[in-house]
Amino acid sequence: MHTGGVSSNTVESPTKHSGLVKRNGNKLRKGVTLGLLAIWGPGIIVMLADTDVGSTITAAQSGATWGYRLLLPELLLVPILYVVQEMTARLGIVTGKGHAALIREHFGKGWALLSGTTLVASAVGALVTEFAGVAGVGELFGISEWITVPVATVFLIALAFSGSYRRVERVGLALGLAELVFVPAMLLSHPHVTTMVRQATNLPLHNSSFVFLLAANVGAVIMPWMIFYQQGAVIDKLIPSGALRQERLDTGVGAILTQAIMIIIIIVFAATVGRTSSGAPLQTVGEMSRALQPFLGNLTAKVLLGIAILGAGLVAALVASLAGAWGLSEVLGWKHSLNERSKGELRFYVTYGLAHILGAAVVLASVDLISLAVDVEVMNAMLLPIVLGFLLLLEAKALPQSYRMHGAYKIATWFLCLVVIGFGLYMIPATLHL
Repeated sequence: MHTGGVSSNTVESPTKHSGLVKRNGNKLRKGVTLGLLAIWGPGIIVMLADTDVGSTITAAQSGATWGYRLLLPELLLVPILYVVQEMTARLGIVTGKGHAALIREHFGKGWALLSGTTLVASAVGALVTEFAGVAGVGELFGISEWITVPVATVFLIALAFSGSYRRVERVGLALGLAELVFVPAMLLSHPHVTTMVRQATNLPLHNSSFVFLLAANVGAVIMPWMIFYQQGAVIDKLIPSGALRQERLDTGVGAILTQAIMIIIIIVFAATVGRTSSGAPLQTVGEMSRALQPFLGNLTAKVLLGIAILGAGLVAALVASLAGAWGLSEVLGWKHSLNERSKGELRFYVTYGLAHILGAAVVLASVDLISLAVDVEVMNAMLLPIVLGFLLLLEAKALPQSYRMHGAYKIATWFLCLVVIGFGLYMIPATLHL
């Protein structure tokens, strides 16, 4: 039986997997029933992290500048998110190894080191963006960044020392689901359904500024740290290969959920700012709040936006930093599990903590965060061909034949990945105005 173009085997692979996967599978079977609550989590949390502070600002700009015209592209990004992260989860579950570990095994330590180094750079860049969002939320309520950023840093570092991946995941999911407060904001904005339908089917692809914003949405849909995170998370959560179908559902629901949030944000700003002040600057949390206040009220705009941005920033910071620490540990051969706090994991935890401290320090140093955010975006775009290229090659090389893609699903996956790579590359000269 096949599902989604790859084998949906419900038994262990006939090939010899790593001992970790088998032991984890046995533990999970003894400890819990293989149900949705036991398996779901890695796919949803990584997708919620994808709707981070930068993505939220991009969605707000999309709605404020182009109304509802980017709704359809956001909907079409669901399958792209799914196929990429499904490959990632499948590699982790079947092989029992993280992304960087597989690159090292199949392509050599040099490529793994390059991959790990760029991952850490991307993760720290993401942390800077998220901490800037946290600082912005504090400023909405008159709280200094010298309070909000250090508190967020201590909270996220302490969370990793809780001694359980599952506990970290539950907290991360709660933070990410705070983004759903945009739903009441959408209802309060009173969107015009007829205008929404008319604009959503009218894409001005001849307009260079529209194409640039479209490329920003597509090129940023897959962050390098997302791939490393989900592959590491399914291992730390002890998910066996018999649960592949449930993890695919987890990933699919996550892809739909994150894009639904992006669509809701576009609707909120299209129905308000886009209707009266199209093109208003929305590059910071403060600017977004001030733009919504005439329509939602001062306090309502601050509270709803503050909760959403805080949740988005914290879950993305958590996911990006864990991805960076996991990836670098795999490259260097360090032990790395949130389920252990022994001396062997010390370097993993130090790496995780230092990433947060570095990101917080950059924000508190009052650097030009707008320019830095653009630099991070360009860096992620440059990494897309490398990250997705390795992912496709590993899927074809590291997995047993029965777990690989085939037929129309394989063709569609390669096509969608090439589309993302193309838009990512387009973003480099366009963003740098070359």
